[in-house]
Amino acid sequence: MSAPLIALAAASFGIGTTEFVIMGLLPEVAADLGVSIPSAGLLVTGYAAGVVIGAPLMAIATNGLPRKATLAGLMAIFVVGNLFCALAPTYELLMGARVLTAFAHAAFFGIAAVVAAGLVAPDRRASAIALVFAGLTVANIMGVPAGTALGQALGWRATFFVVAGIGVAAVAAIALFLPANLKMEKANLATEFRVALKPQVLLAMSITVLVSASAFVVFTFIAPILTEVTGIAPGAIAWVLVVFGVGMTAGSFVGGRLADWNVMRAIVGSATVLAVILAFLTIAIHSAPLMFATAFVWGLVAFSLAAPLQIRVVNVAACAPNVASTLNQAAFNLGNAGGATLGAAALTAGFAYQTLPVIAVVLALAAIAVGLLSMTIDRRPRVGVAATA
Repeated sequence: MSAPLIALAAASFGIGTTEFVIMGLLPEVAADLGVSIPSAGLLVTGYAAGVVIGAPLMAIATNGLPRKATLAGLMAIFVVGNLFCALAPTYELLMGARVLTAFAHAAFFGIAAVVAAGLVAPDRRASAIALVFAGLTVANIMGVPAGTALGQALGWRATFFVVAGIGVAAVAAIALFLPANLKMEKANLATEFRVALKPQVLLAMSITVLVSASAFVVFTFIAPILTEVTGIAPGAIAWVLVVFGVGMTAGSFVGGRLADWNVMRAIVGSATVLAVILAFLTIAIHSAPLMFATAFVWGLVAFSLAAPLQIRVVNVAACAPNVASTLNQAAFNLGNAGGATLGAAALTAGFAYQTLPVIAVVLALAAIAVGLLSMTIDRRPRVGVAATA
């Protein structure tokens, strides 16, 4: 089943590239469209908001559709969205195109996670999901730096044309390699959403939000932190991001292995290590060598949580996983947007960049607390029902 999983990973590579490459192209986009850099930065927030809003809507729209055709159709929307981005003559239309692309993102990962888990043996489900999510991490190593360099050399629109091409290749890979019998029973949406609102599902999504927020409260402002606090030259920022991306890629596989062992112990254990690393970051940001080393470990541990969190949601919503899996993608992006907003608010209030890792530690500790609460609920005896680890 490696070919189907790699096809899904290729699609996630394209999605990850288009989501994050805009951060490296903000000056070019702002200058071309005649807006300020803070306004251009809202294109990041707009994308995340599109995922959050699109998740429940796309879950309803794709209910009962064949999974293979649905995944290919979502990537077709992705292609159209990126073409609109490349051709958008105004800031407003570019924002609309970003939101359209985010709608495809919202449903794709939710469905792809369920498909990946169903393609392998039960003890390999987390690793299969990790392979799909690995496309996101590879995007941060290759897609985002390459897309940024391409946009700086040939104009930011060229980057979105190329990303659209990646989407076309992903559609072809899905059509060729995914099994044709991936049927999707039409779900009772009332039941699906009711399951998604169960305490254990909500707790799992809360951990997702908190972990994502702990990363983005710092990562959103990594460029000014590196130049103004660490003292790294602007040209070296990309190398720190590459090191972070390499750590993310390693983390996606480590997280899959850990989750195959024990999902909740993997989540709580990784979140605990993450809190320690974020605390150390308050020291590391004053030293370039320490930042390079910490960036790798930070990326590894932070992204080792992605697959366990997704499989946890699928497990606790086992009787109705489709909506819950999709909504967990909204939770990731809600954390991204929330962390960025919280960091911006702290800086606006006059706090220094050095404060951001402290806020991140608090968010990680909150994620640990929620995880321990969820494990406690798992251990409570329930008549006729086995707890899910």
